[in-house]
Amino acid sequence: MTLRLEKSGRIVHLTIDRPDKHNAFSQQMWELFPELLAEAMDDPAIRVMMVRASRKDSAFSAGADIGEFAAGADDPEWRSRNQAAIRRVQHELARAPKPTIAIVDHDCIGGGCGIAIACDIRVAGPRARFGITPAKLGLVYSLHDTKLLVDLVGPSQAKRILFTGQLMSAEEARDIGLVTILAGDPHEEAASLAETMISVSAHSQIMSKAIVRRILDGQADDDAETEAQFADAFQGEDFIRGAAAFLGKQQPEFK
Repeated sequence: MTLRLEKSGRIVHLTIDRPDKHNAFSQQMWELFPELLAEAMDDPAIRVMMVRASRKDSAFSAGADIGEFAAGADDPEWRSRNQAAIRRVQHELARAPKPTIAIVDHDCIGGGCGIAIACDIRVAGPRARFGITPAKLGLVYSLHDTKLLVDLVGPSQAKRILFTGQLMSAEEARDIGLVTILAGDPHEEAASLAETMISVSAHSQIMSKAIVRRILDGQADDDAETEAQFADAFQGEDFIRGAAAFLGKQQPEFK
């Protein structure tokens, strides 16, 4: 299977496994991705989802399968279905309620880079390269995904990435904010980060992620709902456990 979920305790890996095609996404893969994402998000045992390549020596993803895309480009119905599938992946991944981490050890290009920037955090290794390349094909990047890029790197760097279609090193990607963490072993670093996330309150994480998304979508001040979330947290089980552990100088055990 080209995409699959691999669960390990409270972490799930959404694994891309098409190394012979540099993990390029076919239409079938775009359509399967949201189903696996929903399964991961709906599992109460899962706290963190990681997106990664099946092999450490293969690309994270070379993006869309250009051969398939070229074959279907003249078919308006296929183009519409393809566009809808890609948009659904990007939209739902960017708004997934639980934390998501992309582990990038090699090339992360085009639609593959889109998947990475839709994750909350990108952990990259020194061999990783990043690029968004519609300019090389005469295509136009979607507004939604362009905003994801601008939110990370700002408008000027986003323009440079989109205007040139050039690939950049992991170090440069880190310097402009495209990569969150650059590590010698990104898999080990991501695992450590995930364990830290698991040790704190899931409720706090989910609420914080939703608030950040509200801000990115244009909200600039609290409304009745966010004010209620803030107030209600003081009556929540996680606060009671966290406060008791703090006063007792112990490590909290959140449910």
